[in-house]
Order: sequence, then C-alpha cells, then structure tokens
Amino acid sequence: MSQWLHILCFQIFPYVAVTVLIVGSWIRFDRDQFSWRSSSSEMMRKRQLVIGSNIFHLAVIPLLVGHVVGMLTPLSWQEAMGITVQQHAMAELILGGSAGLVCFIGALILLHRRTFDRRILRTSSWSDLFILIVIVVILGAGIATLPYSWEDQQTGFTLLHASQWAQQLVVFNPNAWQLLTPIPFVYKAHIVMGLVLILITPFTRLVHIWSVPIWYLGRAYQVVRVPYRKGRRERESEWQSA
Repeated sequence: MSQWLHILCFQIFPYVAVTVLIVGSWIRFDRDQFSWRSSSSEMMRKRQLVIGSNIFHLAVIPLLVGHVVGMLTPLSWQEAMGITVQQHAMAELILGGSAGLVCFIGALILLHRRTFDRRILRTSSWSDLFILIVIVVILGAGIATLPYSWEDQQTGFTLLHASQWAQQLVVFNPNAWQLLTPIPFVYKAHIVMGLVLILITPFTRLVHIWSVPIWYLGRAYQVVRVPYRKGRRERESEWQSA
C-alpha cells in the first residue's frame, strides 16, 4: 500500500467512520425511531435463526470487548497488572481466535438462512444482506490473521503496532498511520473492513446495538401472564353484573 493510501485508510477514515456512527445514529433516532429495531425474521424460520443468532451473539460480545480493551489499554497499564506482551499475544491468539471461529460459524448460518430461504430473501433489504456479507468478510480476515499471530506470539510485534495505532488515534496523533505500515496486509484488510462496518451501522439494522437491554439482567422477577381458568358460571355472573 502506498503512503497516501495508508493515510486515507488509517488516519482519515477512522475519524470519518466514528463520526458517521455517532452523528448518523443520533439523527436516525431523532427522526426515524420506528426504524430503530433489529427487524427480526423469526416468524419465517425460527430454528436456524435461534441457532445462528445465539452462536453469533454469544461469541461477538467477548470478541468486541477483547478488541476494544486489548487495543486501547496502554502497555504500561498491562505491565502494572503483570501482563506481558507475550501473554497478551497468546490470549489474543487462543481466546480471540476461538471466539472468532464460533462467531464466523454463526454468521455463516445467518447468511445461509437469509440467502437460501426464498421468503426471507424476498423480504430482506439490500442492507440486510450487505451487513451479513461484510461481517463474514471481517471475521474471515480475522481468522486469516491467526497464522501470523502464531508466528508473532513471541514478540507481539503486530499486536503492539495495532494497539499503539488505536491509542494514538484517540489522542489525535497525525502520524498514527505510520504504526500500521510494517504489519501484514491481512491485518490491514481486517481493520479497514471493521471501519466500513462502523461506517454503515447507522443505516442498517445494526443500529439496535445502542438499545441492548442490559438492565434486564438486574430486573426483578415478574409474572408476565397468568392463565385464565375461571369457570363458565363465574364468567357469566361477571358479564351479568357488568
């Protein structure tokens, strides 16, 4: 990749993607709240959706948390907690690789369901298919980095460069792009596709990630429905009294 392409992809594009994510989500929530939903197609084909969706979501949560925490935690903080670069690289390889493989399988199931079921395909928008394809490509690129991560686990070279790049972007360093110049191309492709996903989120069903009902985990137990078991005479007496 040439220098100007590195600057465009890894210095300018990250800020554009994050800005569009925040501003675009805000505008959509303000002007079109009725579209703020996951648009589930569960009624059409439930079993495959339950399997693929559960696998995908159970794996994508630790995957996202691992990426954010791993890349934005300064090296000095990790060393203060007793975590070496080699240990961090090994955790990325084993834990991140395992979560990525599981998430990839779940995404493939969801993509197969949406493309091979005619009813679901006909009711799907272009964005429904596009985001699934983008997610599959991102996860595929992430899996393709595993052989390089295996070779890199002793030094953590690529991991250090990627994490320092993200941290320098946060502090608006205009030369942050230079940190990604020496890393393998597959990592760069993985990063660019991830930024593309961030960019298109406000215009797709992925916007529902802002409305994850985390508070449900601490909510008190509630009885949602009580079966109606009154006898015929009791119901007739209520109707007459009314």
